[in-house]
Amino acid sequence: MRDLFDQAKRNSPCIVFVDEVDAVGRQRGAGLGGSHDEREQTLNQILVEMDGFDTDTNVIVIAATNRPDILDPALLRPGRFDRRVVLDRPDRKGREEILKIHVRGKPLAPDVDLGVLAKRTPGFTGADIENLVNEAAILAARRNKRAASMEEFTEAVDRVIAGPERRSRLITEKEKRITAYHEAGHALCFAKLEHTDRVDKVSIIARGMFGGYTLAVPEEDRNNQSRSELTDELAATLGGRAAEATVFGDITTGASQDLRQVTETARNMVTQWGMSDKLGQRTFGKKEELIFLGREISEQRDYSEQVAAQIDQEIKALVDGAYERALEVVTTHRPTLDAIANRLIEVETLERAEFEAIVDAEAPAAA
Repeated sequence: MRDLFDQAKRNSPCIVFVDEVDAVGRQRGAGLGGSHDEREQTLNQILVEMDGFDTDTNVIVIAATNRPDILDPALLRPGRFDRRVVLDRPDRKGREEILKIHVRGKPLAPDVDLGVLAKRTPGFTGADIENLVNEAAILAARRNKRAASMEEFTEAVDRVIAGPERRSRLITEKEKRITAYHEAGHALCFAKLEHTDRVDKVSIIARGMFGGYTLAVPEEDRNNQSRSELTDELAATLGGRAAEATVFGDITTGASQDLRQVTETARNMVTQWGMSDKLGQRTFGKKEELIFLGREISEQRDYSEQVAAQIDQEIKALVDGAYERALEVVTTHRPTLDAIANRLIEVETLERAEFEAIVDAEAPAAA
């Protein structure tokens, strides 16, 4: 480290860039390793070197990290790193511009619309988008095409989100029917509830760890969600379990991931986002992390046992209420549910246009 900064001063004006600075800049005194720990010695030397710059040194130090929360406070003091620049995930316009960069030099079919792809990929980072373009190019090559079409890009989006298709996986007709109704339940709730995203695709083809999946895409990128949106999202997430219970009179293990997601969202609504009328506008619990490993090891409870019981009751009320709403949707619109499931069994994948046509056609019968 001393040699690095000596070279920087000899070659000034220059820029020193340290990537993944948290590897050497994690907070000291974490309880792992003593004062002679090699990482801590490196951090101490960085601090000494950055404190020793004169006004005429002409050396700029830039560092990048994904974990600014675990950096040593001494690194962030004025005179060392003076300015913090936060790079968030790109919005729709940003994703479209990143797509333009990664498709350069790649032959594209005339039907490829980068604006549509940007809309279908909320939450994608630059690396995800690069992966998406590469997957589309690989698919086009496998199909002996001279250019990647929208079909390949659509398939690539699914691959990045859920993994490659597992068509070799053998399933019984009964299991296929259960999966079809499970995904139809999700999709129907997304379509019928007021504050949910539009369904873009429903599939019962196994991908990665998923037996099937429903892709609902927001019309616009958003940074915040209202309580109404979150409660409707809870109901839509439980739509698959509700459909299984309604149609088969039994439930399966297929909703395990849904249940984890619903429980986590409901807990955050109550303990982190102040969305419980009974518990008021406050947060509950302070998370503690093992600084050296960057992992959460415990949650410090800053509330009583009585409040803990209330939190459990509020989480249960949110989840139970969402499940009742999902049951109401699949029961009220049972003909639509059957139509979606039967079509899924037949073709395995429904795109937005065909799915919405089924919902619109079945609406009078459901009424």
